[in-house]
Amino acid sequence: MKISIITATYNSEATLRDTMESILRQTWQGYEYIVVDGASTDGTLDIIKEYEPRFEGKMKYVSEPDRGIYDAMNKGFSMATGDIIGILNSDDFYTSVDVLQTIAGNFLLGEQDAVYADIHYVKSDDVTKCVRYYSSSVFRRPLMRFGLMPAHPSFYCSKSIYEKYGCFDTSYSIAADFENLLRLIFIHRIKIKYIKKDFVTMRTGGVSTAGISSRKKIMQEHLRALRAHGVHSNIFLLSLRYIYKLHEFIKN
Repeated sequence: MKISIITATYNSEATLRDTMESILRQTWQGYEYIVVDGASTDGTLDIIKEYEPRFEGKMKYVSEPDRGIYDAMNKGFSMATGDIIGILNSDDFYTSVDVLQTIAGNFLLGEQDAVYADIHYVKSDDVTKCVRYYSSSVFRRPLMRFGLMPAHPSFYCSKSIYEKYGCFDTSYSIAADFENLLRLIFIHRIKIKYIKKDFVTMRTGGVSTAGISSRKKIMQEHLRALRAHGVHSNIFLLSLRYIYKLHEFIKN
């Protein structure tokens, strides 16, 4: 079983080494690593070229202009040859060395189409300090009406599912991940399994964690996605999820 890991980059020189090092430390070696760079203007491409030999033929990359992160991720999906596909963002890294081993083991022993787990957020200047723990354990399909979903960075899915139901809708600028999971999990009801494990460490300050304006945009796009798929919801229901998010911050 081969796992395809996709990283989309753009001017990621400050964090990309941590991402790549965490992949190189993985105990499961049955993977390929795909880096899709959006024609970075800093030292990102130099780092990619520096690390390529260390992956010993398991890494491939492309560097060219794209139409945003979801377009870049879709390019990665088209390049993927693995049985399972997952995404590791360029400012994130695997929390432990056995994440891929855990993913592969669950697919080999089970009949699920996808697995998902937990993640945690850290300060960009102190990756040892957890500021929010995102547990996917509470997730149930009906909760998608409230805008809740499994932690997308922990989501690993069979390539055949993406081939059947599609990847990211690039008309969404900030919530294409939600629309994709809504389509796969809620509409097509793929077989999913939760794994009680912290998969990914994420730095705060990304597109989906920055500011009130982005939160407003997320809500608008969540509502659009729900309506597009005929799923009943409204702004009030979507607002309730922030109560749960507040609980996650309080715990830390």
